[in-house]
Amino acid sequence: MATRFTASQSVEIAVPEQPIPIQHYLRQPQRLVKALVDNSRIQQLSEEVFRLKMRPLSFMSLSIQPTVDMRVWAESNGIIYLRSLGCEILGFEYINQRFTLNLKGHLSPKEFSTGTRLQGIADLEVLVDFPPPFSFTPKPILEATGNALLKSVLLSVKQRLLNQLLADYRYWVISQTKNRRLDGDNTELPILNAE
Repeated sequence: MATRFTASQSVEIAVPEQPIPIQHYLRQPQRLVKALVDNSRIQQLSEEVFRLKMRPLSFMSLSIQPTVDMRVWAESNGIIYLRSLGCEILGFEYINQRFTLNLKGHLSPKEFSTGTRLQGIADLEVLVDFPPPFSFTPKPILEATGNALLKSVLLSVKQRLLNQLLADYRYWVISQTKNRRLDGDNTELPILNAE
């Protein structure tokens, strides 16, 4: 019988005012993915689908490393959505065949009198049918351990988001405004008449 683990994590980020609103930045989901996950663990499968190799997770005496296919897309209003499409546990065929991961979340910009804030939530659910001896472990112990593990995964993603997203947004704004200035510069040199 499968054991179900769940965790949920919300986030709220105050966005410093920049020359380009964050809604424009959020229309590029690949930037958000790169802010959430180290670049060496991302493989882009299509415009909206990414394969993320998670860090190894320790559960009791097991160490597993899930690879999750994730769809990340932006709506025209600047809201970013993410949904897991599939998951694979390499090296543990028994668990891989009996493991389901569901992740869904969103991040949306909200305007307040004090400025823009990003608000979001992520919900993570894992269903796994454990082999013996884990199947003999009391279910409340399995659930408490699994729920704590999922909560720590979401918390580390939240910390990375808090640290990386605004830094990447600031970098993106600087690069965009530099490009605009370069495009707007007149590259013709004035010709001086030496008469």
